[in-house]
Amino acid sequence: MKNLLTIAGSDCSGGAGIQADLKTFAAHGTFGMSVIVSVVAENTARVIDIQDVTLGMIKKQMDAVFEDIFPDAVKIGMLSTPECMQAVAEKLTEYKPKNVVIDPVMYAKNGCALMQPYAIDTLIKTIIPLADVLTPNIPEAEKIAGMEIKTVADMEAAAKKICAMGCKGIVVKGGHHIGNAVDVLFDGKEFYHFETERINTKNTHGTGCTFSSAIAANLANGLSVAEAVKNAKSYVTKAIEHSLAIGKGCGPTHHFVDLYRKAGMLE
Repeated sequence: MKNLLTIAGSDCSGGAGIQADLKTFAAHGTFGMSVIVSVVAENTARVIDIQDVTLGMIKKQMDAVFEDIFPDAVKIGMLSTPECMQAVAEKLTEYKPKNVVIDPVMYAKNGCALMQPYAIDTLIKTIIPLADVLTPNIPEAEKIAGMEIKTVADMEAAAKKICAMGCKGIVVKGGHHIGNAVDVLFDGKEFYHFETERINTKNTHGTGCTFSSAIAANLANGLSVAEAVKNAKSYVTKAIEHSLAIGKGCGPTHHFVDLYRKAGMLE
């Protein structure tokens, strides 16, 4: 069994963040560990408040994991401030893990900011160069690349521009695009397109967290970047197809569809 680490914020309502990451790791037959960088009081409808964990505690959590159970892959999610980014970058540089997947989380599903706007420069200089795979959605890619994205060709141009900032590979996610959901992978050499029909549901809370965690799990399990992204796309699509109408806002995806089917708990 491979060991995976998520470094992200905690979503007390269970649909996104650390909680979604750990569910995704488990669904892929891997052992999940976590470093909590922020505690987010949120639910399916709104973000109430955010409290960041101290920089010293972030570093100590990372030390605790790396000195004992060295992860086969690392997924990084919400990093709200430049100081938090620098603390995480310091420890990643020290321990040099493989298969680092970074989801540059900027906004919650309801539009609430989860990254301070002034932190984007630090994200570009400090965090992006550590990524084996970066997974921005279209609004995040627009912020990082400093350009508008309207077409798949724009997604490719942004991917190239961001990849030049130091990451080894990037997936620009097309969930915010009109029409089918097209994700564009650039591995530093070639482009790959992964397309599925758009699913008519509002219950997509935590899809970005789930997708990036699935990529990390697939990389840890020995797949190539292209195969890891392809399988993660299939996994998250199925999770959205069977999403859960829980709460008053955007409900969560179903991380354990296959397990429930095998157990006879799902038609």
